Amino acid sequence: MEVFDTAAGFSAALARARAHGQLVGLVPTMGALHAGHVSLIERAAAECDCVAVTIFVNPLQFADPSDIEHYPRTLRSDLVACEGAGAVVVFAPPVTEMYPDWPAPPATTVSVAGTHERFEARSRPGHFDGVATVVAKLFSIAGACRAYFGEKDFEQLAVVRTLVADLSLPVEVHGCPTVREPDGLALSSRNVRLSAGERAAAVVLSRALDVGVTAVAGGERSPGAVADAMAAVIGTEPLVALDYACAVDALTFAVPDKLGDSRPVRLLIAARVGPVRLIDNCAARSPKPPARASFVLVGADTASGGG
Repeated sequence: MEVFDTAAGFSAALARARAHGQLVGLVPTMGALHAGHVSLIERAAAECDCVAVTIFVNPLQFADPSDIEHYPRTLRSDLVACEGAGAVVVFAPPVTEMYPDWPAPPATTVSVAGTHERFEARSRPGHFDGVATVVAKLFSIAGACRAYFGEKDFEQLAVVRTLVADLSLPVEVHGCPTVREPDGLALSSRNVRLSAGERAAAVVLSRALDVGVTAVAGGERSPGAVADAMAAVIGTEPLVALDYACAVDALTFAVPDKLGDSRPVRLLIAARVGPVRLIDNCAARSPKPPARASFVLVGADTASGGG
């Protein structure tokens, strides 16, 4: 496995792979790799010839200085995990390789406007501008590839897809299912910052989503009622402070008037558990309406057997 800390070296390595007819799979990460990241790398390895992983804690997407200060950095074990999962190239640059004038921000940033200005964008102003900027840079450096992102950051995945479409980037974006602990907690690099009590309390996020899924599957069509049901579950756990819980159109992130009108539904939730802010989401499906019965009118003569 080759490890690069310069954009030029990383770009050249992937260009060589493509020159040999290899399909490049890219897994962008901020390090502190867990089983969820490993699943992305393994999927890329199953579908691509050359798997590249980027490890970069992007300062542009952090509004809270304490959040980036405490974000775990485990490069040595990350490299072991990358190689074990099938990566052959890793890009782990210093901040000044990505932003040469740092701590001065770059003069050019990328912003995805419109539908992605809700929920996470509202709770973390500037976050998605930072995500879009670094992802655009990584895609530019990597070149043509398939890129793999986890669905746990569902709004981020939508931002990346819009970015690629709007800028006509030579990248296929693949969303991959959220990986969870046996008790349902979604894997996150931030989970390591939870105390034992906070870790136990954090499971309430997935329990709330389960309640929302059950409500939608049971025929509840009011987004507000589903959101209230999820919030009520969060309210049973004193160590958890809810940020938002909602049921949205999975394609537009708008809250519809009614659920189940032939549009996919996504349940989103965010909460603070002790010092850590966690997010989670899942799909929900309304019950299919019963098939409409067809009736054939039978003539009187036929019914009576007369003629």
